[in-house]
Amino acid sequence: MSDAPMISVRGEAVLEAEPEIARLSVHVQSQESDRRTALDRLTERNQRCLDLVKSYGEAVEKLETGGLSITPLLKYKRREGDIRAYRGTVWIKITVADFGVLGELVTRLGDLERTYVNGPDWELRRDSEVYGRAARQAAHEAVERARSYAGALGSRLTGLVELSDEGLGRHQDSGAPVALAAAYGRGLGDAPDEPEPIDLEPATQIVRAAVEARFTVSPPDLEPR
Repeated sequence: MSDAPMISVRGEAVLEAEPEIARLSVHVQSQESDRRTALDRLTERNQRCLDLVKSYGEAVEKLETGGLSITPLLKYKRREGDIRAYRGTVWIKITVADFGVLGELVTRLGDLERTYVNGPDWELRRDSEVYGRAARQAAHEAVERARSYAGALGSRLTGLVELSDEGLGRHQDSGAPVALAAAYGRGLGDAPDEPEPIDLEPATQIVRAAVEARFTVSPPDLEPR
C-alpha cells in the first residue's frame, strides 16, 4: 500500500426537478347479496374504468391490474355461515405521463360508480437523467473539496484511491394526495354530464446524491508561515 498522504472527503449534491410521471391507484367495487351478481357488477365497472383510462391514449404511460378479490361479508362477525353480501374489489394502477389530462382523468374516475381514486403520487422515472446529473455534481464537489484541502496544506492532488457512492435518494413533500370516492355515483343510465377537472399542481422532486472519496496528495508543506 502506498505511503503517500491521503485526503478523505465527502461530496453531496441536492437538485430540484419537476416530476416526470404521476401514479394513480384506483379501487373499483361491487357489493351484492349474490356472489355471481357481485362478480358481474364488478366486471362491468372494471371494464368501464379501463375503457375510460384507455381513451386517453399515449397520455397514460402504463395501465395495470394490481389485484382482484371477492369477499363474503358475514351477518355476525363471530358466527360462521350467515353471509349477508359479497364484496368485489379490483385494484387498478395507472401511470400518467401527460399532466395536462391528469386533473380531468382524476375527476372522471372519481365520478364512476363505486370507485375510489387515490393520488397522484408524483415521481421521476427510474432512468431519469436527474439522478446522473446529481451523481456527477456530487463527485465534482468531492474533487473540489479535496483540492481545497490540499491547497490549504501546500499540497496537490496526485491520484484517486477510492470513490464510493453513498446512494441516490429522492424525497418529496407533496402534501396529502387527492382522494375521490363515488360509492354511489352515477350509473350507465344517468346524465352524461362530466365533472369539472380538478386543478393539480405537480410537486417538486428533491434528488440527493452523496459520494465519499480518497485522494493521494503530494507531501504537505507544514512549515509555519
